[in-house]
Amino acid sequence: MITNIDFPAFRIHNDAAGYRAGIEPITRDVLTPGDTVIAVQYSSVNYKDALAGMGQGKILRQYPLNGGIDCAGHVIESADPALKPGDAVLVTGSGLSETSDGGYCNEVSIDHRHVIRIPQGWNAREAMILGTAGFTAGLALLRMQENRQHPALGPIAVTGATGGVGMLATALFHHAGYRVHAVSGKPEHAGLLRQIGAETVVARESILTDKPMDTARFGGALDNIGGRTLAALLAQTVPYGNVASCGLVSGHDLPATVMPFIIRGVSLLGIASAGTERAIRERVWQLLARHFNAESLAVLPVRETGLEGLQEVFAQMLSGRSFGRVVVRTGG
Repeated sequence: MITNIDFPAFRIHNDAAGYRAGIEPITRDVLTPGDTVIAVQYSSVNYKDALAGMGQGKILRQYPLNGGIDCAGHVIESADPALKPGDAVLVTGSGLSETSDGGYCNEVSIDHRHVIRIPQGWNAREAMILGTAGFTAGLALLRMQENRQHPALGPIAVTGATGGVGMLATALFHHAGYRVHAVSGKPEHAGLLRQIGAETVVARESILTDKPMDTARFGGALDNIGGRTLAALLAQTVPYGNVASCGLVSGHDLPATVMPFIIRGVSLLGIASAGTERAIRERVWQLLARHFNAESLAVLPVRETGLEGLQEVFAQMLSGRSFGRVVVRTGG
């Protein structure tokens, strides 16, 4: 039975007094109702978290809510008999910090159908090094391979390679046996991108083309950018290669033609991580566990913060000054 104990949360409000966000004490009885209660040890910072935390973008669908679209920790109690107290679990997306209280808090209350066991050999911190960003990269790899993507088709272009999804995708596709061409506008990070798996690092301007069809140079791609970049990738993908779209940093327009689809048989795959059904979520986390272990996670650029450092991290991320992953200690 949940009892009332004060604990800190990074809580977001938007009411008659205006938008505000910050650390405040809450009690367990204000948490969004759910049949499973998780003691949160770690969360992470994703682009959606930064938008929500700084009052930009329409992320939250109700107020107030605790921020944080990810969490990892252990079960306190659950109506699901398969989830025992102490079980190591994680939740990514699934309405956290959109329709229910998120992971920037000591505890999360959520429906058991969204709860995934942390892969064996990982701890909560390692699970959150991946988080939604890693899940998105893993979902892209799964969908591409289901559509017959294989290393023999050629290198995989990963745009936005210094961001969370891009960095983890660079490492993941490398571990899965693909050659990775990391596309980035931050040449100062080229060495680290090579260290985690990029065969080469190319400037983002160098892949742009205005031709509806251009020389086929990529076996496939994972795109975080959208707009002209996504159109250029489609125009330069080999026959029957796949381009996975998971972001719109440069906008939601797609100035492309159908020529790559009907002449080369290129497939454009949409990657929507937030509402993925549980069976697919479990497959993605199994895939990630096959290609990442504690050692490979340890070489990724990761920094750690408490709740008190969130707003600075958000500002850095929204201004394009962030690199790698940020995990958040919650103390649960």
